[in-house]
Amino acid sequence: MNCQKCDQVNDPESKYCQSCNANGNNEPKIFYPVPVVYAGFWRRFLAILIDGLFLSVAGYLIGVLLGNDTSNVIGVVIGWLYFALMESSSNQGTLGKMAIGIKVTDLNGNKLTFGRATGRYFGKIISSLFFMLGFVIAGFTKKKQALHDIMSGCLVVIR
Repeated sequence: MNCQKCDQVNDPESKYCQSCNANGNNEPKIFYPVPVVYAGFWRRFLAILIDGLFLSVAGYLIGVLLGNDTSNVIGVVIGWLYFALMESSSNQGTLGKMAIGIKVTDLNGNKLTFGRATGRYFGKIISSLFFMLGFVIAGFTKKKQALHDIMSGCLVVIR
């Protein structure tokens, strides 16, 4: 067999190249894709409860410090930045998602960009219309996607 590093012809039984001493295992390495397991409705629901608790405490503290007049606007900005920054980070999820063991990806399994994470966050406004049906459909779609996931091209998967 020829060495993959220096192309020296070696004995097929040899473990190392006789010329450059490289590993003689010339078999191609085969990588199998890891099967994707989509996060279902209840895992996602638990994650949002944890995030809601965290954001409620943060919102309360901000309201106490800055007064209730500005806390609504600041609350929206903090919510947006919390979700968009955390989901586009290397963690690929908020504190709630990390605690439950799920993450957010694009349709190819890649980390979200900040822009895509922002679109996903504001898409939740549309998902919340009509009795939260946009969230509920995650329990009935093939890839467990909520409406805002479909609109932004995202998946929520098990880590």
